[in-house]
Amino acid sequence: MATVKFGYTPTHPGEVLKDEIEYRKISQRQLAQQIGIPYKALNDLLNGRRSLTTATAMMLEAALDIPADSLMRLQLKYNMQQASNDQTFMERLNQIRKFVALL
Repeated sequence: MATVKFGYTPTHPGEVLKDEIEYRKISQRQLAQQIGIPYKALNDLLNGRRSLTTATAMMLEAALDIPADSLMRLQLKYNMQQASNDQTFMERLNQIRKFVALL
């Protein structure tokens, strides 16, 4: 089994969204209200403190015309990188690989 490695630091989808709404001069409060989520939830997402959900990605696609699947791929790559940086989790994976190799 191969381990997942990235040659770059993945971008949290919130960074892309934050740049886009700043470029369009849309306030975070206005966007949060438009898509029906709390301001704090949107702010946390835009600042990388919250993961993007499928439903939120789809609402943002409707509001900003940014493909939800592209945003979700960014989130997936970000999550994979975070998991691979978790030493305890990586040790657990190595133990699983050792166990499976003995079967």
